[in-house]
Amino acid sequence: MKKLSFLSLAVLAALAGCSDDDAPKTLSLDSAIPVGDSQCINGGVLTQVGADDNGNGQLEQGEVDGSKTVCNDVKTSLDASELASLTSNPWFTDAQQKVGQAQERSEALATTTGKAKNVILFVGDGMGVSTVTAARILAGQLEDKAGEEHQLSFEAMPYSGFSKTYNVDAQTPDSAGTMTAMASGVKTDAGVIGVAEAVERGSCASVYGNELVTALELAEIAGKSTGIISTARITHATPAATYAKSADRNWEDVSDMPAAAVAEGCQDIAMQLVNFEENLEKRFAVDVDGIEVVMGGGRRHFLPKDPAFNSADALSSTEGDRTDGIDLTAKWQQAYPSGTYVMDQAGFDKIDPANTERVFGLFNESHMQYEQDRANDVAGEPSLAEMTTKAIDVLDNNNEGFFLTVEAGRIDHAHHAGNAYNALYDTVAFADAVQAAIDNTNSEETLIIVTADHSHVFTIAGYPKRGNPILGKVVGVGSDKPTLAADNMPYTTLGYTNGNGFKDLGAETDADASYSGEIVTGRVDLSGIDTASPGFHQEALVPMSSETHAGEDVGVYAQGPGAHLVTGTNEQSYIFHVMNYAADLVSKAEAKLAK
Repeated sequence: MKKLSFLSLAVLAALAGCSDDDAPKTLSLDSAIPVGDSQCINGGVLTQVGADDNGNGQLEQGEVDGSKTVCNDVKTSLDASELASLTSNPWFTDAQQKVGQAQERSEALATTTGKAKNVILFVGDGMGVSTVTAARILAGQLEDKAGEEHQLSFEAMPYSGFSKTYNVDAQTPDSAGTMTAMASGVKTDAGVIGVAEAVERGSCASVYGNELVTALELAEIAGKSTGIISTARITHATPAATYAKSADRNWEDVSDMPAAAVAEGCQDIAMQLVNFEENLEKRFAVDVDGIEVVMGGGRRHFLPKDPAFNSADALSSTEGDRTDGIDLTAKWQQAYPSGTYVMDQAGFDKIDPANTERVFGLFNESHMQYEQDRANDVAGEPSLAEMTTKAIDVLDNNNEGFFLTVEAGRIDHAHHAGNAYNALYDTVAFADAVQAAIDNTNSEETLIIVTADHSHVFTIAGYPKRGNPILGKVVGVGSDKPTLAADNMPYTTLGYTNGNGFKDLGAETDADASYSGEIVTGRVDLSGIDTASPGFHQEALVPMSSETHAGEDVGVYAQGPGAHLVTGTNEQSYIFHVMNYAADLVSKAEAKLAK
């Protein structure tokens, strides 16, 4: 701001005692002082005064006789026009709204223990932070958004934190040790299930005295209904850690066990599932009614090694693996004559939750199908969301409430195969199952926790522009052509630090098909390859027969009574204690035992 002022010559002449003829004009010049000036932090005006000696009508520096600085008053607030660039910005207003919602939740928070009638623990096996991020973007892009701004169902939960996933003896963990920590509140070694770290892996004798008590067992003793769901084999490490005690996660059926362990009296994991009620009653001298809902894969571990016992959708010439001749599905049906055993979509669809006491569903010989491969199942399989909804509808028949564990097991398997496509689609299906639980429960009486057991060496890299297909090649900001690496070849946004490496299997929706090929080392020219196809497997830096787990922390998300305890970074075993606090499981179980 500059303003040039001419003073009255008559006045100047009178003041100077000079005539109008010989007096030079006196000029003044006002200059704006910018905000942040050392003298005027809030800006101001500098006025300079001097005689126009050379008569050119301009005040030059050599003609300045004096100056005056006037600083603006310090502002204590901004007016609406000055704030408009913030208040009208959607990023700003969205965040402001979320702050308000968080404040409302804080004010309404119930912190008393035992408020949760129901507890549901969701575990995305292998669902690290990068997997959540990439799946979020994919889910958004499937809805015709840019993708990055999207939220998966559980990301909208009001409370979150992180879990440290290491096992007692391993920096990068396995699912047996991690799920044991979540289920029992005690961290333990890799490869063992439901037992403390003093156990020796593979030693049956070392199990005795080291058995842990799980949240599912406490809920069972307390009189709640209980359930386990997994898209993996139901005898696999994560689901097994809720009900079994085993010196080795691989003891899924008797044929997997050394003869010495069998002779010493250790039961295989499938047998422990069917004998759960009997085993728990013997251990604690208490009357329980057993697990009400079991749904997943792994039928081979429950059937004799005899083709006469093959199911209608058996893929192997001999479906069963058991070498003891016992049909555990028949044993379960004998123990629960009013229970419903199902093995396909048709059987699942016929279940009437209101009139069903319990369900035992084994939908595949081994693991259930990947979500994108599910349509290819011979007899049909329900989705994870369908199983979750059905389980809740059966379990909530109990007025005492329920405890349910839901695992998306095949996220992990797709990552091991180096196939981001199936890993992300299974994560989206997992988020759908969480939403189904939210929609079918009362948030005032149901604690829902969503987490992962561990992560994978899965990366999101390069500098792709906003909205670039997450499964595609990197295309930079302002470009419509793939970015080239130093070797003059394009590369994908998603990749793996190690693993089986590049595969181009086209429309193949079974990620495990990659294992039949060779391990690929080095870079591959992806110029003519559709990297978003189901059968594309990302390149890997370090060649290995299978991609590995990673050791970083994983996210934990929660809503419902007790969810406020999910905050900060904690040991993975902390999750059990949150569930126990919310539902008061230990106290309620002890009260039942005291009767």
